[in-house]
Amino acid sequence: MVRNIAILAFAGVVALLGGIWYMTLRGGSGDSFAQCRASSVAGGTDAIGGPFELVNAKGETVTDADVITEPSILYFGYTFCPDVCPLDTARNAEAVDVLNERGYSTTPVFISIDPKRDTPEVVGDFAYNLHEKMIGLTGSPEQVKAASQAYKTYYKAQEGDEDYYLVDHTTMSYLVLPEHGFVDFFRRDVTPEQMADRVACFIDNS
Repeated sequence: MVRNIAILAFAGVVALLGGIWYMTLRGGSGDSFAQCRASSVAGGTDAIGGPFELVNAKGETVTDADVITEPSILYFGYTFCPDVCPLDTARNAEAVDVLNERGYSTTPVFISIDPKRDTPEVVGDFAYNLHEKMIGLTGSPEQVKAASQAYKTYYKAQEGDEDYYLVDHTTMSYLVLPEHGFVDFFRRDVTPEQMADRVACFIDNS
C-alpha cells in the first residue's frame, strides 16, 4: 500500500515537472511577451492590427508590409490637431531616439484620420518635422477607414467650420513588430523612457 502511494506520488511529481517543462518550451502562458506588457489587451492581440493600404508622402500607395519593416510605433491622428497629436507624436519620436541610443532601431509612423485636409505632402511635412524617420501616411476615406478599423481606433469629425473643424479620435500608440504584428499599446501618460523600456523588452523577446 505504502509502495503504491509512493509510486503514485512520484508519478505525480514527474507529470508536474513535465507540464512545467512543456509550458516553458511554449512560452509559459503561450504569450512570450507577457513580462513586457503593462496591461492585458481585451480580446487578445490577435484582435487588433492587420493589413492596410495607404498613401505615403510621395503619393505612392504602400501596404503595411512596405511600412512596417522593423519595430514600429503607430499613431492615428491628424495634422490640424491643436495639441494632443503633436504632444503624442513628439513623445513617440523621443522614445525612438532613446531606443536608438540603447542600440535599438525603430520607426515612428503617423497615420492621418483626416484625409480631407491631410494630403500626402501635408502629412509628409508634419512627420518629417517631428522626426526624420517618421513615416506619414494618408489615403482615401475608404483606405483610412479600413486601417483605423483594423486597429480598432475611433475617429469622428466635429461639426463646424468646413476648413477648421476638429476631429475626435483614439489617442493610443501601437507597437507593431514585422514578425508578430500588433503586440501592445501605449497610453498618453507613458513617458518616452517608459515606452522605450517596454519596446526594448518586446524586441529582446521577439
